[in-house]
Amino acid sequence: MNKEILKTVIFDQHEVIRNVNIIARRYSLDPNANYVVTGLRRAGKSTLLYGVVQDLVARGVAWNRIIYINFEDERLAEFSLADFNDILLVQGELSGEGGFFFLDEIQNIEGWEKFARRLADSGKHAFITGSNAKMLSGQIETTLGGRYLTKYVTPYRFDEYLDALGTSRDESALYSTAGRGALNAAFESFYTTGGFPESLRYASPREYVESVYQKVLLGDIVARNGVRNPEAMRVLMKKIAETVHNEASYTMLHGMLKSVGYKLSKDSVIDYITMAQEAYLIFPVRNAVAKFVEREGNPKYYFSDNGLLNLFLAKKEPVLLENEIAVAMRDACGDGLRYLKSSKNGIDIDFYVPEEGLAVQVSYSISESASPREFGNLIKLAKVDENARRFVIVTKEEEGIVEKDDVSIEILPAWKFLLELAAREDS
Repeated sequence: MNKEILKTVIFDQHEVIRNVNIIARRYSLDPNANYVVTGLRRAGKSTLLYGVVQDLVARGVAWNRIIYINFEDERLAEFSLADFNDILLVQGELSGEGGFFFLDEIQNIEGWEKFARRLADSGKHAFITGSNAKMLSGQIETTLGGRYLTKYVTPYRFDEYLDALGTSRDESALYSTAGRGALNAAFESFYTTGGFPESLRYASPREYVESVYQKVLLGDIVARNGVRNPEAMRVLMKKIAETVHNEASYTMLHGMLKSVGYKLSKDSVIDYITMAQEAYLIFPVRNAVAKFVEREGNPKYYFSDNGLLNLFLAKKEPVLLENEIAVAMRDACGDGLRYLKSSKNGIDIDFYVPEEGLAVQVSYSISESASPREFGNLIKLAKVDENARRFVIVTKEEEGIVEKDDVSIEILPAWKFLLELAAREDS
């Protein structure tokens, strides 16, 4: 690798970092540890590293010790595993002191984990980002040898979105008429356009989100995995968007593709779904009471950001509301998040966290037609599961507490429920 090109890439990146305005997020990185930072493309991983660099410089670390390389820079198009050692040579030329290494979207280079292991073994500080869950695979973690902490970064959650807008979420805002009005207005925008940080800079956030989606689909999924039928992959994502709120088996999705003329094998459908999950485009929520095979094969799929889902929908408000609650609860509850559907007891609960006894139904509005389903299923659950302790119906705007059959059910507007989840994560 031409070392002069490497130096130019590094110093150009310094200029970017000097001038960027960092908005504080919920994540923190210990500058003395090594990290692998993953998450959906454009979720804010690079900006998180920029913040680490700015903090290091503020503490007195010289810029020539900061080795920041973005492997999506076209000047590094020919970079290969054999070139990694040149990064160490360049760092030695720039400073006689130890370097801090920031390697952005490193998954583009086959075998990167070997160099990452060498950095850690030699006592270097390394921060690595990537947009594919394969970076956390068992094989790679074995190579890294436990020398890196992992951090998963999502697009803005609602509290971060408010902070980026400069919208107050303190106690006076929560209770004053004007404050609640501002929170409602912010949520209206958030749950339709999503939380990609850079989308706030655009007059048309949808166009920005569309460009992100195309990059994830065509770059992170199709090109990286050598998908032979990109159009089938595109249609599959559209069909998954149409199933949000419902269980979606591989057989069903395979049939949906076949019905519109795509003769894809079921194994290929499974592979394509796995690729979409690895790129953090979608995620599954599984049934808390199903048998193991059903739990693996019949999840509900949700999109990792509402802006992405909104690209596919016509009648969208109720589906977007449920998707946003799924995203926020997954962030807060991790793998403990489930849905609950039992043919034995006739119970159908949108979201259930068994370890916490939290059952959540999502209803755009508690109308007369919706009430029997939402209330009835929560009451059934309360009668048959002694671990269920808290029952919530999340709506677009309505709020209150309803007592039915000795069961207390909270009704919360979505923005308030999202802020509650955020406060729990912060505590």
